[in-house]
Amino acid sequence: MQFPPATGPQTDSPSRAGTPLHLRAGGVSLVLDLAGPALPRVLYWGRDLGELGPEDLAALEPASRPGKTPNRPDEPFTLTLLPENSHSWVGTPGLAGHRRGRDFSTRFQTQAVEQAGGGGSARHAAPRGAQGEAGAGGGQAVVVRAVEPDAELDLKLEVELAGSGLIRMRGELANNGEGRYTLDGMTLAMPVPGQAGELLDFGGHWAHEREPQRHPFPQGTWAREGRRGRTGHDATPLLIAGEPGFGFRHGQVWAVHTAWSGNHRTLAERLPGGERILAGGELPLPGEIQLEQGQSYTSPWVYFGYGDGLDDLAARFHRFIRGWPARRRQPRPVTGNSWEAVYFNHQLEPLIALAEAFAEVGVERFVLDDGWFRHRRDDKAGLGDWHVDQAVWPDGLHPLADRVRELGMDFGLWVEPEMVNADSDLARAHPDWIMAAGRRLPPESRHQQVLNLGNPAALAHIKERLDALVDEYQVAFLKWDHNRDLVEPGDQATGKAGVHAQTEAVYQLWDYLKERHPGLEIETCASGGGRVDLGILSRADRVWTSDCTDARERQAIQRHTGLLVPPEFLGAHISADPNHQTGRSLPLAMRAVTAMFGDLGIEWDIRALDAPARQELAAWVAVYKQWRGLLHAADAVHADHPDPAFWVHGRVAPDKSRALFAIVPRSTSAEQPPGQFRPVGLDPARRYRVEPLAISRPVLGWQTWDASPWWEDGIVQVGRVLMERGLRTPDLPPDTPVLISFTGTGG
Repeated sequence: MQFPPATGPQTDSPSRAGTPLHLRAGGVSLVLDLAGPALPRVLYWGRDLGELGPEDLAALEPASRPGKTPNRPDEPFTLTLLPENSHSWVGTPGLAGHRRGRDFSTRFQTQAVEQAGGGGSARHAAPRGAQGEAGAGGGQAVVVRAVEPDAELDLKLEVELAGSGLIRMRGELANNGEGRYTLDGMTLAMPVPGQAGELLDFGGHWAHEREPQRHPFPQGTWAREGRRGRTGHDATPLLIAGEPGFGFRHGQVWAVHTAWSGNHRTLAERLPGGERILAGGELPLPGEIQLEQGQSYTSPWVYFGYGDGLDDLAARFHRFIRGWPARRRQPRPVTGNSWEAVYFNHQLEPLIALAEAFAEVGVERFVLDDGWFRHRRDDKAGLGDWHVDQAVWPDGLHPLADRVRELGMDFGLWVEPEMVNADSDLARAHPDWIMAAGRRLPPESRHQQVLNLGNPAALAHIKERLDALVDEYQVAFLKWDHNRDLVEPGDQATGKAGVHAQTEAVYQLWDYLKERHPGLEIETCASGGGRVDLGILSRADRVWTSDCTDARERQAIQRHTGLLVPPEFLGAHISADPNHQTGRSLPLAMRAVTAMFGDLGIEWDIRALDAPARQELAAWVAVYKQWRGLLHAADAVHADHPDPAFWVHGRVAPDKSRALFAIVPRSTSAEQPPGQFRPVGLDPARRYRVEPLAISRPVLGWQTWDASPWWEDGIVQVGRVLMERGLRTPDLPPDTPVLISFTGTGG
């Protein structure tokens, strides 16, 4: 999918050759040296510098030029957006490739620069530069065209500064020479300043995604490479460099994200001279990308974000994503999923009863999960046979789907189109459609293999099946799963690696279905959070954040996934007690509050609940619906609470007129009573009515509990005082969160 360049005020104006280009948007400045003949380099990236005249801009280049030191190249190195060894850069090269062992090193020469913004554009012949200022609210795009005459390669670099202050880049490489050019990788880079002395990224595994790991920014290369054929449960949503000790509300941070759902890399690199970069790109398998004469390769977008604290950084990604073309239903419907209620035990009457129970508590979308298609009584058979199982559903899915719609809900369906079981009609008919590195099949995972969608016939078959299902059953939502890594992912016919082709085919398939069925929503699920990146998210309407629905685990998973993904995309379900994955028992308040701060759903067999329990669940759903307009459009904020026993996070309206905060006790506090709760992100000059939501007041049984007066009666206070002095935190047992509302009084 292609997105138009961010628009904003045009920055081109007459200037002398060599004056840098200053782009400004969303509180961020980006200053590019376009003087040539080398590719552009970044003279500054970070907090907005304000308006600068030509003399101030011109002074940035000599001020940033390194001097000559012993045992260093006579010509000072130049770090360009695509780093090149020919400019004395000895870190990770921006372009790795060769033509039968030759042309392994490049020295591109800029030929032209095109600048767009505010509906206008300007062209500059190299080595002439451009200067100008953009208004702080707009965005601009710069396109650089360059050639490598010896290697006979053409390069196009696109650099966009969006209105949110987020930067993204991609490159297009064309082979204009005789013979094949093998591309081993394209890595786009941005420098970060010396004060970025600490790194934060994330690891994890199935059902425990986004585990933070922090350490000093070391000398050398800190590379996060994903070779799973999908993004991966252990993939980091962002690789962040920042001032030591940075947090959600303090410390400058710089980050990189590679928007690609196949093999990829992000890296942080520090050279002995002190130079620091963040970089990213696709990670092709050997021989995977080979360009014949006249062919070209376009890299994925690589995103670079700056922020004063992690909340500010996340807000730039959230505002950018929310600005994509509107195609998602608003408000977000409450989802009811059948998986943890019935698993593979599909029977019409119990499922209709489940749908009726869901509708009673306020669910607006019913999703029939795994088990509806041919031969699918467990996970050992049937994948690939995307026909309704007539033995279980003699009348097809119509009786269930029709009843769901009668109840006022959308009908959704689980699919896993990229996979195939060996025990399936599809695998028996087309064994050559299975991805393999030659004749041997890869090891199975979850009894399944990968269907080679890079094979046009296999792709056409899946297109036809999904198109027919969506048509016949008026499917409004697909939960799209992807339950294994790609191991030895090759094309049997050619023996060549196929992750790149597979990823592009999946994008093509999603785009096709969206075009064919306007309004169709697709959730990206890869055994939970195994495919969460902006490549797939640019097409997805929802993310299944993790297969773990334990609310205590989900607090952390959603907190860290939310650095990249806006909360309204994060599928978060109220699950059964005890929990399906961990066996842990948690109060309904903990499960409901956790789900409220994402895209709320229910994954629980609620048929057996008595009337009071259903009423309590329905009350939580009603509160969510009351607040979801704010929850799904507001700024996500996190208070740095002094007591590690508590996490405090909230949503603050863009105009700061309203806010909703959750105080989440993770363990027993070392202090009694606990310390101060200080909200963040409010309007310092506005007065707020502050009060706990009645539904979240905990019932503590036999204990006596004398809360602070503000807790009982509410309080009105100016935002500045609330954020600086705060309010006494209630003395809460672990896993008993409370919700605090803030309503501007206007006085």
